[in-house]
Amino acid sequence: MGVKVLLDLVGGVALLLWGLHMVHSGIVRAFGSKIRRFLGMILQSRYRAFATGVGVTAVLQSSTATALMLSSFAASGLVGLVPALAVMLGANVGTTLIVQLLSFDSSAIAPLLLISGVAAFKRGTRTIVKDLGRVAIGLGLMLLSLHLLLDSLAPAENAPAVRELFSVVTGEPLLALLIGAALTWAAHSSVATILLTMSLASANFVSPVAALALVLGANLGSALNPLVEGVASANPAHRRLPVGNLINRVVGCVLFLPLLAPTAQMLQGLDPNPVRLAAHFHVLFNVVMALLFILPLASFARMLELLLPDVKTASDPSVPLYLHEGVNDTPSVALACAARETLRMGDIVDSMLQQAMTAILTNDRKLANEVSQKDDAVDRLHEAVKLYVINVTHGSLDEAEARRALEVLSLAINLEHIGDIIDKNLMELAGKKIKRQLQFSEEGARELREFHRVVHDNLRLSMTVFLSGDLKSARRLLQEKGRIREMEFAASENHIARLKEGRVESIETSSLHIDILRDLKRIHSHICSTGYAALEAAGEIDRTRRHPPPRLAGEPEPFPLRDRDPLLKGETGS
Repeated sequence: MGVKVLLDLVGGVALLLWGLHMVHSGIVRAFGSKIRRFLGMILQSRYRAFATGVGVTAVLQSSTATALMLSSFAASGLVGLVPALAVMLGANVGTTLIVQLLSFDSSAIAPLLLISGVAAFKRGTRTIVKDLGRVAIGLGLMLLSLHLLLDSLAPAENAPAVRELFSVVTGEPLLALLIGAALTWAAHSSVATILLTMSLASANFVSPVAALALVLGANLGSALNPLVEGVASANPAHRRLPVGNLINRVVGCVLFLPLLAPTAQMLQGLDPNPVRLAAHFHVLFNVVMALLFILPLASFARMLELLLPDVKTASDPSVPLYLHEGVNDTPSVALACAARETLRMGDIVDSMLQQAMTAILTNDRKLANEVSQKDDAVDRLHEAVKLYVINVTHGSLDEAEARRALEVLSLAINLEHIGDIIDKNLMELAGKKIKRQLQFSEEGARELREFHRVVHDNLRLSMTVFLSGDLKSARRLLQEKGRIREMEFAASENHIARLKEGRVESIETSSLHIDILRDLKRIHSHICSTGYAALEAAGEIDRTRRHPPPRLAGEPEPFPLRDRDPLLKGETGS
């Protein structure tokens, strides 16, 4: 009997976690980008930030997800520490709303949610309808899992062995707190742990005091995941937000642990239902901690800044190495510093481009994740270079310095675009290929490798053009545009021929093959912008329309590519 009850309990918890995962993933897919942009625009008012945290976490149903997003924003400087801490206080309160909702007997709604969710997911014509269908299925599974938990625990109420096991495990409040924290850390969800506690309390397997201790542990465990899985950086300052949230949870546990017995008696006087007891205490704990910390947040933030100073290390690729502020009064020196940092961006993009094709061809998921992490560094360096150059241009610049400033900004912007194409497009294609375990045909893989090699070589050539301004190399770079078009056309023709032959590998990877060629061609278009900049500076291309300038009678054409490059004829092709 005891073993069967434990197996049923584990199965019910697994179903609960899967339902919670479906709700979270559906919300993120439907509204994730909007939520990220909204969080990135939070104002400095701590009270407005607190309300934002409540709302966002009520939607996401995960304070861990909110904390991870905020940690990345705070690390990049998009959100100040005080409003970020206020959002986390609100996020902790936001998790109580779903617990309150699920604490009522809503098992009759589960079939309706499952039916409507499956219908929306299978029949929905719009992506957002499918995502909301996923949310409905997740909610239905969560409610169904709670019903199954109660049903599986009911026959075990008279089993002495099971009851004795739970009484021993949860008999000491401190031990129950630690168990709750461990379960929440393992499950990545305080909601799941609290709902499990509600089921155990309803079946009288845990005492009211033990139930409150488990809820305390769930709140403590929810602060561990953002700290462990947050921003991967050697800079201690990037851990201020998760550490601050953990301190809030620890202080709350220290305050409430000695008061669990009188708190349980007080809450039972308001509502004797053991299920509602855990839900009410979850609300009480988070509201009290929010009220306790919301006023002294500025002082708390200063304490965190002292404990975790901002230490910039050379090992962090997102930290600028050459943007020295002391040389802004000398524009030529400052622009040279910006150019060095931009070349460093180019080195990172170079490695991203090289690793991207390896990840695609070898189905290396770990390498694909590394490429995506490097894009974060490129984005931060781009922001730093942009602000640095703009600051330099506030002073008086001569014509050559102004032109060089535009060249630096142009290259930094193009490198950032290339990084985004690699991360958002190529790595997404790599993920699809890995998920489906697909393989290119031998000929198709060889064509992609050759196409990628030419693009990669031209990226390095563009860095040489930027550094030296060599016109011969710039002309060669733009001549490569014609070669890339011819290679893309030939590769597409060969791919279509393999499709006609019925090659299984080619049929399975057809869309991936074409999309990779398209994205590499887009990358090459950004690469060639460096060649245009050098030739514009030399007067061989008109700056406004990229036409060669007017020539005197009998004067030889300095740049004989006009008839071969549509961009030089005013067209918009790549």
